[in-house]
Amino acid sequence: MQTEFKSTLKSLKKYLELQRLSGINEIFYKYPIVLPSDSLSSLQKDVLACNKCELCKTRTNVVFGSGNPKADLVFVGEAPGMEEDLQGKPFVGRAGKLLTKIIASIGFKREDVFIANVLKCRPPDNRNPFPTEVLTCEEYLMRQLELIKPKVICTLGKFASQSLLKNQVPITRLRGHFHLYGGIKVMPTFHPAYLLRNPEGKRFVWEDMKKIKRELAK
Repeated sequence: MQTEFKSTLKSLKKYLELQRLSGINEIFYKYPIVLPSDSLSSLQKDVLACNKCELCKTRTNVVFGSGNPKADLVFVGEAPGMEEDLQGKPFVGRAGKLLTKIIASIGFKREDVFIANVLKCRPPDNRNPFPTEVLTCEEYLMRQLELIKPKVICTLGKFASQSLLKNQVPITRLRGHFHLYGGIKVMPTFHPAYLLRNPEGKRFVWEDMKKIKRELAK
């Protein structure tokens, strides 16, 4: 019991420190949601009702994720943008259309894979997520991955890659190599939004996708 109390206290101190670093001096508290959800559909109900951080006040829709609940391949982005917030679906804007083409390049359709984000709600003005928001929301992504049990995770961009792998390594060094998350192969690559601004990066993403395709064929 004493060990559990110390562990809880340590986690609380970490949370409060992240609040301070994020410039948040006021804590918005609600009783935490218990997440032993036994299916994606029940987890989705929990996430749609989530009000554990300030983003619940500014979102239009929660963007849970979509696709095959038994997918071998899961794509993980940073957070919903304006179009995603309006429609409640991940990657539906210009970057989403490019992601659809990337998925098709290795012989899949969007409904064959699962697409999600680290954050389930859009940060105002598409600002970078606060550390506290990631800490609060990441349990949902973790549970999604536990339920789907994919063979490969493809993280899109620096933020998603560093969040999942718990490091600060630049995406230029992370991409092109498989890493591990809970025993699952992870291939970081450039975010489709980056590719819209830097088309020369598409050849690197193609190389990453070919490696994913070979891994899934094993």
